[in-house]
Parts: sequence; structure tokens; C-alpha cells
Amino acid sequence: MCAAKQRIAMKSKFFALASLVLTMFCAASETSAADKVRFVTDFGYLGRHAYYFVALDKGYYRDANLDVDIVRGQGSADAVKQVAAGSAQIGFADTAALILSRANDQVPVKMVAVIYDKAPHAIFALKESGISKPKDLEGRSVADAAASSIPRMFPAYAKAAKIDAAKVKWTVVASDAIAATLALGRADAVGYYTISEALLKKAIGSKELVILTYADAGLDFYSNGIIADEKVIASNSDLVKRFVSATLHGLRDSIADPEAAAKILNKYHREIDVDVGTAEVKAVAGLVRKPVEKAGVIELPRMQRTVDIVAEAFTLKQPVKAEDVYVAGFAQ
Repeated sequence: MCAAKQRIAMKSKFFALASLVLTMFCAASETSAADKVRFVTDFGYLGRHAYYFVALDKGYYRDANLDVDIVRGQGSADAVKQVAAGSAQIGFADTAALILSRANDQVPVKMVAVIYDKAPHAIFALKESGISKPKDLEGRSVADAAASSIPRMFPAYAKAAKIDAAKVKWTVVASDAIAATLALGRADAVGYYTISEALLKKAIGSKELVILTYADAGLDFYSNGIIADEKVIASNSDLVKRFVSATLHGLRDSIADPEAAAKILNKYHREIDVDVGTAEVKAVAGLVRKPVEKAGVIELPRMQRTVDIVAEAFTLKQPVKAEDVYVAGFAQ
């Protein structure tokens, strides 16, 4: 009888051990099965990207079974190219850059969620430069990164502001040298998003800043959003939806507590000052569709208006319709 009890006990221990091993194996398998996603920003690492790092730091991507690697881009056009080439599965880019890439190079990339419902495009100058209105840009030099969306949309801005775009000289500088270029007077003005006003103010010290925004000239269009390759959208729409959902979770958290979001970003990129990061997150909140629960949603009429603005400002090799550059349903 004792021997039988021993055999039963040993079997129980065996099954318990086997169950533990199986549980550990399943857990390991689930971890290894996380979908790897390489995400490229539109423009370096800045305070405006904080919500991606919030989603990463708080485990929102992990909870969505995503292993996300956030890499720096060199402008919206660069982000579109990287996604089209497959070096990144998902990216963040300006809608105008996406439309131009689609029309002129037939790039198979579409937007799946709009983050900047209002365009942040702007030209910044020092007050001492004598630039105070759009007309003052004629005969002057404006610096920006090669792949930035701001010079790409400048013809539309010039038309709306009734100035001669041909009389404005654009020069190329590295994305991380724009603030210094303005502060040191290496160009009369620079192209930058209104989001980065705090960063530029820190760079110029006590000097006074002048901001000429594209929105003030009457341009109303969708700006930056999350983009993905058409093949990824078609073959793995669930991955894209999970990424968008987790990112929007991080965005809502960031808007609710900008300073906390900036501190999280600073953990990953110490070069980004918390105060500047906080200001940029607050600026992003001003661009996002209200209420914030509707952030990310793309609507056909507004996207078509964006396409029309780009088409009026540029000669496109191929005609583009709104449906060619976005897919609805990924942001609910």
C-alpha cells in the first residue's frame, strides 16, 4: 500500500513538473512570437515623438504583442522611402510628402492614422532679421533638412500668401543643425514645425522670434500621421491595427500628462530637455483632433482637400485621389 502511494506521489510530482515546464515553454513561445516592428520617425528624436516612447515604456506595444524598434528619420520624405523600401514596416510622415511620393514615384505607401489634424508647418526668423510677414521672405534664404515637408509645401504657402516662391532661396542643413543655423544667423530663416517653438527659443536665448505659419495663410490640410506599406496593410492588417491602437494609447497618456511623457522620453534620449519636451507634447495636443478619443481618424473629404492643395501647388506626374493615399478603419 505504501509503495502504491509512493508511485502515485511520484506520478503527481512528474505531472506537476511537466505542467510547469509546459507553462514555461508556452510563455517563452509567446514572448518569442512577438511581431517585430521597425518604426521610423519623421525627423530625428524630438519632444513631439514622446508618445511613441510612452507606449514603449508603459508596455502598450508589448501588450499588443509587438517588439517595436524606434529609429530616427531624416524628414517625412525619408520616412516614406524607408517604409516603401521595407527598411521600416511603419513610419510617421507628413501627408503632403506622401502624396508627392505617390504621384511622382508611385510609392506604395498609405496613411492609416492622422495625428496632426492641424498643420504645424512654419517658417521661423529672428525679429532682428527684418522678417515680419510673408512678403519679407522674398530675396531671403530659408534653411531646412533635405527631406523636410516644409519646403515641399512652400509653393502652396507662397500661393496662399501671395508671394513669389521663386524669390526665396532654400538651403539644406542637417536636421539637428536647424536650431543652430537660426541662432547663428547662417540663414535668414528656417523651416520648422510650430511644435518646436520651445526648442528654437532655447537656442536663440534672449532674441525675439517671428513665426509665419502655413495655417495663418489659410492652408487647411492633414499633416503628419502613421504610414505603412500597402503590402503590410494587406498581409498583416492586424499588426498595423495593434500598432496604431497602442500608439494612440500612448498619445492619450501624453496629452493627459505632458511632463510625465517628456520624462519618459528623456530616459531614452537624454539630450532632449524635459522642459522642452513638455512644451512640445503640449503643442502636439493642440494639433490633435478633438475630442482626443477621435485622434487618428481619417475622413475622406478632408483628405481629398489635402490632395487638392498639393495638386494645385505642384505638377504631379500621375493624378492622385484621396483613396490612393489612405486606408480608413485603423483608428476607431
